[in-house]
Amino acid sequence: MPSDITGVTIFDERTQEFEFHPGPVFANFVMVDEINTTSPRTQSALLEVMQEGRVTVDGKAHPVPDPFLVVATQNPADLEGTFPLPEAQLDRFLMRLSLGYPGEEAELSLMRGASMAAPEDLACVLDGAEMSRLAAAADRIIFADPVYQYVL
Repeated sequence: MPSDITGVTIFDERTQEFEFHPGPVFANFVMVDEINTTSPRTQSALLEVMQEGRVTVDGKAHPVPDPFLVVATQNPADLEGTFPLPEAQLDRFLMRLSLGYPGEEAELSLMRGASMAAPEDLACVLDGAEMSRLAAAADRIIFADPVYQYVL
């Protein structure tokens, strides 16, 4: 359900007020596995927060943290139980990669658990403030028209 990712407003009987309980999209980094196996409404809720940078629940907007990044995987569209993402929604993603199937050595390594690392064992490379600073610096880069033409 969309509320599973965006969050819900719940009535608190003690205070006699409604209280917002944020969902998992209120993180700096959100990993969505098999996005095209979720219902179109859930896809839409996730893609809306990617576009707008906020979630609206019960008519009230809640901004997501900055920086905000979503990485998603999807199953091949010909598999049963998938809901393909419409072209109009795919533009919210910066890039699309197709990894294919791993080679035999890589698959054996995965099976042995050689690449398994616990999240708490990973070293922090960049914090949110530094990432925001770098993004702002990237926005100030100016390219000459010949560079755009070359990339095009």
